[in-house]
Amino acid sequence: MSFRILFLGPEDSPLRKWIFEREDLISRTDRITPEFVQENDIRFVVSYGYRHIIKSDLLQLLPGAVINLHISLLPFNRGADPNFWSFIDDSPKGVTIHEVDTGLDTGPILLQQEVEFRSGNETLASSYAKLHEVIQNLFIHNWDALKSGRIEPVEQIGAGSYHSLKDKEELLHLLEPDGWDTNISSLVKRNKDESS
Repeated sequence: MSFRILFLGPEDSPLRKWIFEREDLISRTDRITPEFVQENDIRFVVSYGYRHIIKSDLLQLLPGAVINLHISLLPFNRGADPNFWSFIDDSPKGVTIHEVDTGLDTGPILLQQEVEFRSGNETLASSYAKLHEVIQNLFIHNWDALKSGRIEPVEQIGAGSYHSLKDKEELLHLLEPDGWDTNISSLVKRNKDESS
């Protein structure tokens, strides 16, 4: 089945390149409108690293055909910096491909994969890279089933958690002096010491 796909996310995404080599693809990083979707005969949307909220008027045009790739095990760590919060909150770690609805990372789950981090040498940057590798592989191995709607969506269960970009501001000092290269064991210990 061939139809036009819209990829929402960074132009340099390896997943964008992978889809582009196989499908009739348009990609955007800016806000899109229902008119844009209609004018370009878009039939399926993949959001991955897209920085804008997809509004309900667009979702109504493509029911069940707008998916998002999120590097957390939903319903945990919806919103910003899910990798960071999975260690700070000691919540389950993994990746999720889900349908987009009017909430933020609240749509029905299509695929999930738990990811374990055991190495004492793991950093926020290396764990982030690992999560992206896992979600891209999950997407690639299930692409045909995703685009044809053969995967039954499952509603998210439980309250989970949500974090905005602002939430991290008061904890940024935990990343000093190494930033995203901060060792995860050190991050968790610093956070625990401060919380006690």
